[in-house]
Amino acid sequence: MRIASISDRALVRLVPATYHKPPSLRGLVDSDAEMAVLAEIEGLTSNRLIAERGRNLHLDRRELAWTRRRHDLTIYGQSHVNAAFSYTRTGGNRFNDEGRGAWYCSWQTLTSIAEVAFHRTRELGFIGIYRDLARYVELLADFIGDFPDITDEPGHPALTPDPGVGYPEGQALALALRRQGHRGLIYPSVRQPGQRCLVAFEPGAVQNVRPGASWNIVWEGTPDYSVVGVEAG
Repeated sequence: MRIASISDRALVRLVPATYHKPPSLRGLVDSDAEMAVLAEIEGLTSNRLIAERGRNLHLDRRELAWTRRRHDLTIYGQSHVNAAFSYTRTGGNRFNDEGRGAWYCSWQTLTSIAEVAFHRTRELGFIGIYRDLARYVELLADFIGDFPDITDEPGHPALTPDPGVGYPEGQALALALRRQGHRGLIYPSVRQPGQRCLVAFEPGAVQNVRPGASWNIVWEGTPDYSVVGVEAG
């Protein structure tokens, strides 16, 4: 494993475009005041808000992205960064367990698409129906610093394509690196050979988050999918 120094802009993370939809509770109320009450109730089950209140046992609230002073403007992406580390999948992902999330991204949009599409295709396979349209939005972020790099180790156990094998190995590697004080890891894409990905282990490593393009990923009856850019409007 080598240490790579990077100063790179606009690495791509894809997130579901949920903000294109109206608030799920808005149709239940008649005023903004009532909406505020319901939003507060809904917030009781928000992993991000729970973490920001300091009630996540695996994530110190001081690590999260915050406005530094009361009069500062809210920084775009602040909630996205905090959510990435607050929400987890059962069993975790390749380089994080289910107790603490991480920020996954890549240098190329198509690499990020291949990564998220793999998981969506896998979920569709569980129900046996490969018909879906999923919209994702790019979150672009900058990274600077020294990061461990295993791109020259394609046979590393953490890169095993089977999640049942690769994920436990990757989670053990990530835990060891975090204990050594490393903020993230550069690794070769498992879903798009020849491309690189980066996982940030802590919110402070993610800088200058801003929105990018939107994409529809479409399944029409088979595990193969197509990708269509969404025009801004």
